[in-house]
This record gives sequence, structure tokens and C-alpha cells, in this order.
Amino acid sequence: MRKTMIGRMILLAVCTSMGFWDMAAHAADAGWNGKVEAPHYQERIFPPWQHGANNPTVKKGLNFTVPEVDDLADFHGNLDHPQLVIFVGGNYFFAMAPLVAAFEKKYPELKGKIYYETLPPGILIRQMQQGNTITVGNMTWTVQPDVFAAGLKKVNGLIRQGLVRGPAVPYVTNDLTIMIPKGNPAQIETLRDLGRPGIRLSMPDPRWEGVARQIQISLRKAGGPALERKIYDTKVKNGETILTHIHHRQTPLFLMQGLADAGVTWKSEAIFQEQSGHPISNIPIPAKDNTTAIYAAAVTKGALHPKWAQDWVNFLRSPVALQIFERYGFKPYHDVK
Repeated sequence: MRKTMIGRMILLAVCTSMGFWDMAAHAADAGWNGKVEAPHYQERIFPPWQHGANNPTVKKGLNFTVPEVDDLADFHGNLDHPQLVIFVGGNYFFAMAPLVAAFEKKYPELKGKIYYETLPPGILIRQMQQGNTITVGNMTWTVQPDVFAAGLKKVNGLIRQGLVRGPAVPYVTNDLTIMIPKGNPAQIETLRDLGRPGIRLSMPDPRWEGVARQIQISLRKAGGPALERKIYDTKVKNGETILTHIHHRQTPLFLMQGLADAGVTWKSEAIFQEQSGHPISNIPIPAKDNTTAIYAAAVTKGALHPKWAQDWVNFLRSPVALQIFERYGFKPYHDVK
């Protein structure tokens, strides 16, 4: 008995000195209870989606992708001497595969030589401001964009900053929707319902996701400043609103994992999730409360491939490209002047 007690005391002293108890306490606070379990979900619900179609590289070599662990879902193509580099806000990452395929059909000399990133515009801008260098996990790389594409106001802002050469070329518009799990277990019907106590939300962070500005406008339309404060202040503070870094991937994942009840996204993103067979649906937002975004593109300052960059910008307004966009609910942009 005495030896057992002494052994326990020694173990306690060792664990304390090594910080094990602090680690366990921290693990419990973090919600994972200090243990790792094998996944209990189907891997296909985790990015990258589209089964590799969003990688325009011809020779892919060894495919080593582990969903949720080793996964660079918003980086596409081969960095070995690309001939066209596109930085595009992630709101239509799913449309890029058919767009690139159609562009390569028109310009076959570019096949396998296009690289693109589909991060939120605010993060792409930060990458450009950091010398076009980005680090993901243990990998760091630098790539000079030829084209920047995002909301029209964002692109015009970069033109004024000197990061992008004008003019900005608008091509499609998009509307908002309320993304929900299939079956709508929280019985969400309107934007006002998002303010109900207990409704857990996944919402884009205004610091780097341009869609947050449109969402805030729509919240004010539907429920005044009080609804906007409830969603983006009160619920953030009490933990009922999760602010995302890449809402075009995080929100559907949070919904499918039961971590959120709803989230406002672009309508096109909900359509893509439904077309992919994921258990996702959406609640339309009436026109009086909705906010429309105009997407635009421009050639960047210092583009290494200005000819191909301009060809891509022009291509986005072509009938072929617009037909691809329309598959996901986008509408062609029409100048109202």
C-alpha cells in the first residue's frame, strides 16, 4: 500500500512538473476532452470538393490528400512557371473548374498552366501586401497575381491603392440567401429569425469577407440596426455567432456537423452544395431585404502575363462564361447607365 501511494505521489509530481494536468484542463476547455478519435463522418463532406476537378494541372503526380488534415482546398494548379495567375474571391470557387476548362479550350496553349487562389478578397489583399507571399501550415510560397477578381467596390478600391490597373470590368451579379441544414431543424423562415435566442449562426467576418457588408445591409433592411447588433455583436459575444475566415467552405461544414443552425451566404454557394448532394438547403431572402453584389475583375499592377490576364478578364463577360455562371444562380451584369 505504501509503495503504491509513493508511486502515485511521484507520478503526480512528474505530471505536474511536465504540465500534463494543465494540458488536460486546457483540452477539456477546448471541447475535445483530451482525446482524438477516428472520424465518424463521410470524408466527401470535407474539402476539397468536386473530386479534383478544380485542379487544372495536367500531370498531378502522387495524390496525397487527407480531408480535414492535409488539404489546400483554396489553392489550385501548379506553381512551376504558371502562365496565368488569378486571385479570385472565393465566392465562386466551384465555377472556376468549368471556367478554366472553357478558357483552356479557347486557348489550348494554356492547358495545365493556370494557377488560381479562391480565398476571401480581404485575405488575398493581405497576401498581395505581403509581397504576394503566403504561408499555409508548414509551406510558404510567393506567386505574382495577373488578375484580381472580387466585388466591384473592392476592385475599384485596389485600383485607387495602385495594386490593380483599371478599368474594373463587371460581369455577373449575385444575391444572398440563408443557408440551412437539410430539413431546417431550427425552423428558420426569415432573417429576423436569426436573432432568436439559441439560434447558432455561422457568419462571415467583416474584417476580410466582403459579403459581410452586404449581409449587414440586409440585416438592417429586415430588422433595423437592432438585428444587425444582435447578430454581429451580442451573439458573437455570447458564442451563438461563429465568425468565419472562409465562409464559402466553413459555413456548410459547420451546418453539416451540427455546429450551427443557419448562416447567410451567397445564393450560388447554397446551390452548389445542393447540386453536390450535401445535406444543405436554403431559405430565399425577399428582394426587399436582399442585397445584390456586382462581381468585377481587373489586371493587377506588375502582372507577369498581362496579355493572358486581359484575355481572362474579357472572357468572363463572354456568352460561354455567363452560361457557366448561370448554372449556380448568377445573373449577367447589365450596366444601368
